[in-house]
Amino acid sequence: MDGQAIKRFLEGGGLRCTPQRYAVMAFLMECHGHPTAAEIYEGVNRVDPRSSKATTYNNLRDLVKAGLVREVAAEGRAARFDAKGVRHHHFICDRCGNVEDLEWYDVPRPARRTFGKRVVRECELIFRGLCGRCAPPSARR
Repeated sequence: MDGQAIKRFLEGGGLRCTPQRYAVMAFLMECHGHPTAAEIYEGVNRVDPRSSKATTYNNLRDLVKAGLVREVAAEGRAARFDAKGVRHHHFICDRCGNVEDLEWYDVPRPARRTFGKRVVRECELIFRGLCGRCAPPSARR
């Protein structure tokens, strides 16, 4: 994604395109994994060392709140971040903590009465278990 597209993406989410926010978004869009906030901070500062840790973390919070970035919570581990693009689900390995993308498929919507007066914004599935590297050989068949 080019610079103007990232700027339009941020503005479409209702956010100003500051140099630090642009750097965080550009890093996430180029990243093929699910980095932690610390990894994003390190990556952004390799390119432009002007951004503080607090600014990076605050920008991540704002990007998540604007719906432009998804925070993937891994129990007992640092949260990981994913630039929203193609819809997908996640698999988190219980042993190594690796987060993998899984192809999107629609999940049947529960009956309205299940939610009571709650308003559902979105639904995502997170599968947990052992990844291909961590699973015992007998379980991989």
